[in-house]
Amino acid sequence: MASEDKKNNVEDKKQEYKELKGMGFFKKIKYSIFNIEKYPEMATEGIGKTLSYIAKLVVVLAVVLSVWTLYQTYQMINEGTNYLENEFPDFLYKDGTLTVDSEEPITIENRQFGKIIVDTNAETEETINQYLNQINEYGTGELILKNRVVLKNITMIGEVSYNYQESLNSMNLTEFNKQDVINYVENGEINTLYFSVFVSLFIYSFAMYFINTLWYAIIIGVIGYLTMWILKMKMRYVAVFNMSIYALTLSTILNIIYLIINMLFNFTIEYFSIMYITVATIYLLAAIFILKTDLIKKQAEVMKIVEAEQIVKKELEEQEKENKKEKEEQKKEEDDLKDKKEEKKKKKDDVKNDEPEGSNA
Repeated sequence: MASEDKKNNVEDKKQEYKELKGMGFFKKIKYSIFNIEKYPEMATEGIGKTLSYIAKLVVVLAVVLSVWTLYQTYQMINEGTNYLENEFPDFLYKDGTLTVDSEEPITIENRQFGKIIVDTNAETEETINQYLNQINEYGTGELILKNRVVLKNITMIGEVSYNYQESLNSMNLTEFNKQDVINYVENGEINTLYFSVFVSLFIYSFAMYFINTLWYAIIIGVIGYLTMWILKMKMRYVAVFNMSIYALTLSTILNIIYLIINMLFNFTIEYFSIMYITVATIYLLAAIFILKTDLIKKQAEVMKIVEAEQIVKKELEEQEKENKKEKEEQKKEEDDLKDKKEEKKKKKDDVKNDEPEGSNA
């Protein structure tokens, strides 16, 4: 019976492993959030498939961020065109350098687009850093310099810098002025620029969030590995790292939701990054403790099986002893009976031999 149970358990494990091997992206999301006891089995798929899984999640996040930033850029350009035409001073872009006809820096504060600072005369890094600090304090904005533009968004990690010459030469733009820009926007030729901005934002967002996610996974994996060491559980760090990736699923989805809410309602959570890593750590530790509990249960089951086997073995030994004893008693009875028969026969032979010889006369 015990061996049959073992066989059934092995077959169940094989079936479960096949299901996990063929698991799709959305099913992995479901398991990562609601079936954390499956983390150890999911971690056996290998680091390649694990990284592929988290990369797909980060792609969703990068697309959301890029689309929203592009939409903001579209609105900013439309509103900026009106401002440019009526209020902004003349400017000229030529051979990678932007020149604005203003001796003083221009500062524009907009609730939707943040703080925009234009200073094509800024030369020192100290001045540029002061402008960036002002934008960081505001939360969102753009810094327009003579050779590049720096974008800062509350949903971004750090700032994004675009060099004019690298970005505009690909569109064969080497020289333009204020009126050229107004004509460019009104004629719809700016769509090429929108596409370029989207691609650049997507690549940047994906790279930054993917690296950031891997860094969080490394930190959480170290915490998980130390926890396993304390619990006297043996598992390679690579497997723990894979489990950490799946543990980051809910945090990444919450990050996507947070970005959308922040974009739509300008709602911010001051310590979101702490919550991000805390949720993932709780998921990983919960998976480890569930694994420990399962191991204890399995050990208890093994002990029960061993005890049952020992009881059965003892019963078989006792039964064998009884059978042996019965056989010995039976043999003894047979030997006694045989001895009695031989003795009786011997007595008959003795009586026969003792009869007088003349009795036959």
